[in-house]
Amino acid sequence: MAECRQAIDRVDAALGTLLERRAVLAGIVQRIKPVGGFAGRDLARERALVARMAVRAPSLGEARLSPIMNAVIEAGLHLAEERAGR
Repeated sequence: MAECRQAIDRVDAALGTLLERRAVLAGIVQRIKPVGGFAGRDLARERALVARMAVRAPSLGEARLSPIMNAVIEAGLHLAEERAGR
């Protein structure tokens, strides 16, 4: 059990690093988009992203990945707004 939890902890650490990297990149995109923030969301692109991720994580599938990615995207948008001083 302890070994399994340690393995999960290592994956979570890597996931945290990837989420931070994604938030930074998304923040850059928000600054250069013609319409940034929540108003500038491209839902078709987000659906395509989830579909591509489902290929890599078939056991999760689109239905489970969609709310996860929505949360990731919204967290990045909130962060970008905070950093922009809104």
